[in-house]
Amino acid sequence: MHPNLERLSEVLRAAAGSEIMPRFHHAKSSAKADGSLVTETDAAAQSSIAAALARAYPGIPLLGEEMSEGEQARLLGAADQAVWVLDPVDGTSNYAGGYPGFAVSLALLEGGQVVQGAVLDPVRDECFCAIRGGGAWCNGAPIAPFAPGPSLGDCLAMVDFKRLPPARIAALFRPGGFRSQRNLGASALEWCWLAAGRFQLYLHGGQKLWDYAAGQLIAVEAGAAYRGYRPYGTAAAAGIDLEPRLQVAAATPELLEQWLAFIELPFTRP
Repeated sequence: MHPNLERLSEVLRAAAGSEIMPRFHHAKSSAKADGSLVTETDAAAQSSIAAALARAYPGIPLLGEEMSEGEQARLLGAADQAVWVLDPVDGTSNYAGGYPGFAVSLALLEGGQVVQGAVLDPVRDECFCAIRGGGAWCNGAPIAPFAPGPSLGDCLAMVDFKRLPPARIAALFRPGGFRSQRNLGASALEWCWLAAGRFQLYLHGGQKLWDYAAGQLIAVEAGAAYRGYRPYGTAAAAGIDLEPRLQVAAATPELLEQWLAFIELPFTRP
């Protein structure tokens, strides 16, 4: 594994050890304007990681989920230079509710693309990492997707129903689809589990940059295939921005084509 990824793993593990795990089951939470939760841990972990990155990589700014939209846009506008993208607690609702499915997600953007990513699952002590063009790892060991068969019916699907149009959900259970369905509720971790061969099909109706930047790179470098779209469109989303994306992915390109045909985009607004 690349030495720089080892350093990123150390940064995330240090923040998890000092700020995240000690507050698990104890963190106070509140609702943001969009209805999502935020806890005291989000701010504490973001501050800890930002300080560690500033010491190790001086001059590279950090775009965090808990910043204002204006500040996020300003930082992303300068993304032709390097910028970190951080979600200090991915899966905050899980974390606040005591469910052990959350992660820390960190990506490095350069030249308008993600070039490095690290996602730490502090409960299982698994750190997934990738570098563009260089592969993907979990705790230093190479990872790859797994498909138990060539058809959708052979596959386990990870589907986030909360962000899908309710009228389209029933159709996902029609014959010809997945064998069974799960949902972790932590986007970055879901990308990593696809990369590590723990399920084969993925559908999420709306992820922000910090939700997918690191995990998606890890999945692609491991060998998974994906397409990203505007939530109610059929044109593939290109580049890096702050708009939400509908994400469709699979363990292999062949399964992805089957999955896309089965899903039948576009989704209409509810």
